[in-house]
Amino acid sequence: MIAAIYQNNPVFGEIEKNLDETISVVSDKEFDILVLPELFATGYIFESRREAMSLADESGAGVTFSKLKELSQKKDALIVYGFPEKRGEELFNSSLAVLPDGQYHIYQKIHLFDTEKEIFDPGETGFFIFDFRGARVGMMICFDWRFPESARKLALLGAQIICHPSNLVLPHCPAAMIIRALENNIYAITADRVGEEVRAGQSLKFIGNSRIISPRGDILAFLGENETGFKAADINPQLADNKKVTPHNDLFDDRRPEFY
Repeated sequence: MIAAIYQNNPVFGEIEKNLDETISVVSDKEFDILVLPELFATGYIFESRREAMSLADESGAGVTFSKLKELSQKKDALIVYGFPEKRGEELFNSSLAVLPDGQYHIYQKIHLFDTEKEIFDPGETGFFIFDFRGARVGMMICFDWRFPESARKLALLGAQIICHPSNLVLPHCPAAMIIRALENNIYAITADRVGEEVRAGQSLKFIGNSRIISPRGDILAFLGENETGFKAADINPQLADNKKVTPHNDLFDDRRPEFY
């Protein structure tokens, strides 16, 4: 199975431009799973909840979903991307996994970062997994990394692969995701963005460093802190099923939650 990451530098609010640029880069590449960044087509710093609502999509609707659904069908691949999701008066920072048959799954970000709390509602989906070609896949978004329970919950549910759309500004996540992969023996696919945004009295620089990490903590594919583009790696999801650390130690069987 080929897993891939795409790292971009979106222009705020230019959804179709950012979307078309993404598709133009990845459409001739080979992949079975492609992970795009958090809010990859809208940009990150919203001046208000109203502005975010104006750029949001309803579940399974909008130009972003339509074009990525078409790309998923064309490439016969799973595509995971981040977007602002509106449901009536509610607004979530969400990721959507669209499958080649047009079905999709939505995860709403559980742990909102900093001023996201002024824009978005806390996610309500909870963590879950789904099947794709015999692989068990879960999603988390950006700041969820800071809570080890996020990846552990997905791993305990049986996830072999965690797709992790991100807009990272703190320096620790890329290294921390190696630990998340090791402590759960899973694949971690973090897709970040690069560039700066100066809006609404904020100035943020995004750190890039997208990567695909193996269950043993190896970095299989990597993009630097300033580059845009696509990288891919061969993965074997079944490797995530072996939780042995030594012949006498198993990551999950050795847990003693009664003492935690």
